[in-house]
Amino acid sequence: MEKIVFLDSATIPAHIRIPAPSFPHHWESFETTLPEQVLERLADATIVIANKVMLNAETLSTLPSLKLIAVSATGYNNVDVDWCHANGLPVCNIRGYATRSVPEHVMALAFALRRNLNAYHSDIENGVWKEKNQFCFFTHPIGDIADATLGIIGSGNLGEGVATLAKAVGMTVIRSERKGAAHTREGYVPFETMLAQADVVTLHCPLNENTTNLMSTSEFAQMKSSAILINAGRGGLVDEQALVEALKKGVIAGAGVDVFTQEPATMSNPLLAHAGMPNLILTPHVAWGSDSSIQALANQLTENMDAFIKGAPKNLV
Repeated sequence: MEKIVFLDSATIPAHIRIPAPSFPHHWESFETTLPEQVLERLADATIVIANKVMLNAETLSTLPSLKLIAVSATGYNNVDVDWCHANGLPVCNIRGYATRSVPEHVMALAFALRRNLNAYHSDIENGVWKEKNQFCFFTHPIGDIADATLGIIGSGNLGEGVATLAKAVGMTVIRSERKGAAHTREGYVPFETMLAQADVVTLHCPLNENTTNLMSTSEFAQMKSSAILINAGRGGLVDEQALVEALKKGVIAGAGVDVFTQEPATMSNPLLAHAGMPNLILTPHVAWGSDSSIQALANQLTENMDAFIKGAPKNLV
């Protein structure tokens, strides 16, 4: 009988049901797990499920019973994959489950920022309507989404999902070539061209040494002053302090941020420290989190474990 241990089940909302695996098993679930608790909880586990709990080489080397690491997310930088490959420990992840949720979140941010909904809400709270004493007031520019240009950085399923929704509401979509690329692929435009043309820039590329701080002071300066930035990709793609400065100085018009360099983010993060800015919308890494997407994730998690036990592993990394 397999022993399955889920180290951080609180990453999946309680109202989402994870289907039971089809093979004989004993299931243990912990809402959270501290680093010093990992070894004890995995002592006799054969399958571990983890979303953000770190599984490094030092830890994994002391767990000879472990047969499979099932990451309950797409990102797997919490696992020492190199060690796993060298030692024959399979790792699988979740793929393609948020292709509705993330694009819809991105478009929601785009609409809200183009129309300055956050700023108008704040004005009403602060009594501006009473002060103006008219049936309506215009304290912030209101931009249409239709006929605006969307620049997409990243050519995976999520970027394509955003492109589909953007075209449906009348946006022009341009796809950015990689920053610093010597050649531009067919169907793409140079990175700098995208920055200059886009009214909305959205990030959907991996985070690595080439994309860390992909968007910083220089890049913001190349954007339109009326443009907005949306990051529902990875926190490290954006220089957070530079983004705050660009918003404060009017270098760009607004930003919607769902991901942060450190999560959970604290008030030491410059974005949280300026969360009251009317042209900044922050959400707590929930772009992926519609109920339908999380249920798809839960279903795939079980499918990954079932496939492994049947001898036909899938979604290996």
